[in-house]
Amino acid sequence: MSHDPLDKRGAAGGRREDRFPRGLVIRLFAYLIAGHIVAAFLYLLFLVGAQNQ
Repeated sequence: MSHDPLDKRGAAGGRREDRFPRGLVIRLFAYLIAGHIVAAFLYLLFLVGAQNQ
C-alpha cells in the first residue's frame, strides 16, 4: 500500500486510517476513568486525614 497522498489506488477502501483503533479508544477511556477514580480516592483520603487533626 502506498502512502502517497496523490495516489488514488487506495482511495476505494475509505478513510479508515483517519480514525483511532477501537481498542486504543477503549483503553484510553478506561485509563482516564481509572485515573480519575484514583485521584478522587486520594483526595478523599487527604480530606479525611485533614479533618482528624
